[in-house]
This record gives sequence, structure tokens and C-alpha cells, in this order.
Amino acid sequence: MTEVTYTIVEHDGGWAYKVGAVFSEPYPTRERALAAARRAAAEQRTPGRTEVISYEDENGKWHEETAAGNDRPNTVIVDKS
Repeated sequence: MTEVTYTIVEHDGGWAYKVGAVFSEPYPTRERALAAARRAAAEQRTPGRTEVISYEDENGKWHEETAAGNDRPNTVIVDKS
């Protein structure tokens, strides 16, 4: 199963959560960034509908596959502060 890690970091004059190389919007306090990360992580784990998706890979080839709505990642929040 996939795991998504939300890391709380100082960013852009405030605090944010980071997933991979992507930052959230900045928040004025670490506590608010942590609360936002918890909300985002909970949404990430919420099951959805099974749907057919199309996407283009790095070589420009298109693919179509069925994405199961119950195939959700584990989420982890890392707050080193």
C-alpha cells in the first residue's frame, strides 16, 4: 500500500506542510499548519468512487485504467518541532 507523508516545516515566513517537494499554503503558526495537514491526510484516506481514469506518461503515451475508490494510501504526519 502507498504511504503519503505530510511533514510540517517552516516556509515562506510561516509554517506549512510538505508532501514530497510540494508545499501547502503558508500558515501563521505551526499548530495551524499541523491542523491543516491532519485535515488533508484524513481526506486522502477517505474512500471515493471507482472510476476509469486516463493519463499521459512521461513518454507521451496515454493509458486508461480503473482506479478503485477504496484503494487509499496510508498517511503519516511528521512534526519535528
